[in-house]
Amino acid sequence: MTWHRPIGTASRDGWDVVVEPDAAGWEHTGLHVGRLAAGESRRLGAGHREHVVVPLSGSVTVSVDGAAGEHEVTLAGRASVFAGPTDVAYVPAGSGLTVTALGDARVAVCFAVTRAGTAGADVPFRHVAAAEVPVELRGSGIASREVRNFGIPGVLEAESIIACEVVTPAGNWSSWPPHKHDEERPGEETQLEEIYYFEVAPEAGSPKVAGTDPVGYQRVYGTEHRPIEVLAEVRPGDVVLVPHGWHGPAMAAPGYDLYYLNVMAGPGEERAWLIRDDPAHGWVRDTWTDRPVDPRLPFGGAR
Repeated sequence: MTWHRPIGTASRDGWDVVVEPDAAGWEHTGLHVGRLAAGESRRLGAGHREHVVVPLSGSVTVSVDGAAGEHEVTLAGRASVFAGPTDVAYVPAGSGLTVTALGDARVAVCFAVTRAGTAGADVPFRHVAAAEVPVELRGSGIASREVRNFGIPGVLEAESIIACEVVTPAGNWSSWPPHKHDEERPGEETQLEEIYYFEVAPEAGSPKVAGTDPVGYQRVYGTEHRPIEVLAEVRPGDVVLVPHGWHGPAMAAPGYDLYYLNVMAGPGEERAWLIRDDPAHGWVRDTWTDRPVDPRLPFGGAR
């Protein structure tokens, strides 16, 4: 199984990125990412999946039909993923959706397979406005990053899916200390697959230089009983899948800001993001209290 999927290796059916459950053990989550010209539409059918529509750049309308009833909403979006939070749309299982671009746009459509394989709408359609998205500044110093929690429990009602965005300033580390969530341990850890979808761009305010090659890095490593090894150079449009194991750091190289969209879901009854730090590195959290958050955060403004 290839856990790192560089841009161009996961394209299908007009989408730049397609991640689907497969026979190799990827079961619970998926992702479609695509570019749409003005007026262009993409349709994803109803079924045993719940979706979250996330504009990466530009604006789109989302039309919904099926078990959740008929809805149409405009997502105002943003200039880029580095310009700040976006509004999103949650579409319950059993409902089809059509995304239509209002001007050129790039959009991510995340999904989770419902736990019971049901196709009914147990939770309602929802439009989460950008102003409703909690923005968390996590960590401190060179471990500072911005987390946009539009699709987590307590913010978005859903059956299985958990989703958020993380933006890391140039030179900083995120997904640190390394952590995992691959076992069901009530009150301590939940079993969740995780998708990392990456964007990388020259640091805000940097000079325009031809031929730049924005790059970041992502690390995933396993345990003695469940090995996995990933140390990937990631570029705009790359995906890293985390079926199990410790993951982190995600590193923003000096000169390049790093963005990733996280999509998580698992087989457990509890919809929660409960993690276990790698015991070798968890002590780092205790050092954050006496260091300031990176003053470049939060991100904002067009690029």
